[in-house]
Amino acid sequence: MSDFPNGTVWLVGAGPGDPELLTRKAERLIGMASVVFHDALVGPEVLDLAAPDARLVYVGKRSGRHSKDQGTIDKLIVEAALAGERVVRLKGGDPAIFGRATEELEACHAAGVPVRICPGVTAASAAAASFGQSLTLRGLARKLTFVTAHARAGEELTLDWATLADPEATLAIYMGKAAAGAVSRNLIAAGLAPDTPVALVESASLPCERRFHSRLDLLPLAAQTALGDGPALLLIGKAMGTARPTTPHDASALAELGQIG
Repeated sequence: MSDFPNGTVWLVGAGPGDPELLTRKAERLIGMASVVFHDALVGPEVLDLAAPDARLVYVGKRSGRHSKDQGTIDKLIVEAALAGERVVRLKGGDPAIFGRATEELEACHAAGVPVRICPGVTAASAAAASFGQSLTLRGLARKLTFVTAHARAGEELTLDWATLADPEATLAIYMGKAAAGAVSRNLIAAGLAPDTPVALVESASLPCERRFHSRLDLLPLAAQTALGDGPALLLIGKAMGTARPTTPHDASALAELGQIG
């Protein structure tokens, strides 16, 4: 336990959901923790890796359904570490990608609590793997940009659309379902071609995963038709044009959207 003594915090990436996509280090740290503070997107199969006597504390934050505010989460983590516990803060995906890691790192540093990060597989990587394709493409997609479409309730999604509308980039938009209309409208207005390929993935890597192909101008319809209530990721760019339907469900969805057949 040389890297996980009592009174230490690890921010651990739980990956996209499939427990087999956890790193070996993440699995070890989860099993060593005396308390695990976990997000809403961390599934039971991952939590089952915790020690039988470990405390599992839900601190999930889903849009409009916050269990704990960030300040409270920071306080709980710090208090547990100062009490001598081995603390894992378990986050979906990678803690350093839209995971509010900075706030928790700063809270630990301010309290003198040792804190480290164990990275995880991010949803964009898992989604591309499910499609069996690359996020980049030599000569066509030389850049990969990660963006979150999450905005506070009642606020407009404000992004640098001119920069994001890069025809030589792949754009990965996290939490993108609700913002699909704004994404499509603003990217096209900024100059990205309406027929730019788009891949939509819900619950990437899980058995309930849903994946569909469309194009930028039909993205709002695709998101409304193809996606349910799970966390959704949008992949936009020429590299997505290399994908092919992998199941009859994928193919039928494309036909409904006027993409094939």
